[in-house]
Amino acid sequence: MDYSLKPEIQALMDQITGMESVQKALAFLKEDHENSIAEQLELVQIPAPTFHEEKRAEYMAAKFRELGLTDVHIDRTGNAVGTRKGVGNGPKIVIDGHMDTVYPLDTPLNPVRDEEFIHCPGIVDDTRACAAELTLIRALNEAGIETEGDLVFTATVQEEGKGGFGGMKGFFEDNKDIDGAVCMDGCGIQGIIYQSTGFKTIEVEFHGIGGHAYGAFGDVANPLHAAGRAVAKIADLKVPTNPKTTYCVSNFHAGNDAGIHAIVPHASIKINYRSNGQEELEALDKEIMRCIEEACKEETERWGKDTITYTVKTFCDVRAGSLGEHDPLVEATWASIRYLGTEPELMKGGPTNASIPIGLGIPAVCLGNDDRVEIYCHNAAMERFPVKDTYEMPQLAMLVALAASGIAGKTKSILK
Repeated sequence: MDYSLKPEIQALMDQITGMESVQKALAFLKEDHENSIAEQLELVQIPAPTFHEEKRAEYMAAKFRELGLTDVHIDRTGNAVGTRKGVGNGPKIVIDGHMDTVYPLDTPLNPVRDEEFIHCPGIVDDTRACAAELTLIRALNEAGIETEGDLVFTATVQEEGKGGFGGMKGFFEDNKDIDGAVCMDGCGIQGIIYQSTGFKTIEVEFHGIGGHAYGAFGDVANPLHAAGRAVAKIADLKVPTNPKTTYCVSNFHAGNDAGIHAIVPHASIKINYRSNGQEELEALDKEIMRCIEEACKEETERWGKDTITYTVKTFCDVRAGSLGEHDPLVEATWASIRYLGTEPELMKGGPTNASIPIGLGIPAVCLGNDDRVEIYCHNAAMERFPVKDTYEMPQLAMLVALAASGIAGKTKSILK
């Protein structure tokens, strides 16, 4: 990709990476890799499905205290939070990794290590980022690096599935003084996620009277038929390819085998829809609601004796947004990846914890994308962590965070 940096950004990153203290911290992160992996193995064996992250939060809070962070606490949402104080002359920067995984509480968590990988459900997404936070703090301490602004470390809850970035949402609702964020999700360093893919996940329940499949036939409308009409209409929707916009009816439920001869009184569908453009997301939302209303009306008019109604429950609602391709935080990330010897890639879209600050207009990036592991995440039988060189992600996060916060008495923040 033809991508050029502003001279002042390149000069600043050259200055940061040329500092003896930064070089010491980078070297420490490489040396501390096996220690970091040991913590990762401890963490991965603590079950943490979305909404059940309490034990991991306790682990992370205890580690934050051991490493000298201040104001360590578990907040009202369940996030583990701790601050590494700066000298008070720079912006406040969040460094984040989420604690929850997609696997149920009873999932066997028995990591197996071979020559290349550690195999275990949740070993990457996002256990690696939580362990990366801890080694990053140790590196800053070991190198004696002071920052201009505070670095706030967060191990967040409710990133996955129905969590809908709830941990990050709650944190930013309670902390209005955050100026930037560096999120880690995965273990690679190539991709830069600087956009928020907006999305909604909703459940629509269709309501009717119900009755015997034979005796009530013709006297009542069928909520399940209304749901079917809605799904068919949604399936025919056309959406733009740029910005990428998608939809999926992911769940359809009504009745049970005991009542196989019944017209159900209720039927429900769950729908997830996304877009890299907020206008497109809002337009799709209106179209989906139109399909549902038309389906209810058509099923009602088909029988003409009762009315099918519907209710909507929203699980997740995240705004689309984006930094500019040449936002200072994006350029600093690009320069840092290049410095570490990898060719950067700007990722188009991305539903990550960085979506929350981006949607609020706060500069944020998410790091960790890597083709080596991406296809294996969320697959309990195949999730695996590539051990070699994955100390590079905390190295990258540290360089970007230092550019954002400023180094005490030496560099100012890149954030405008």
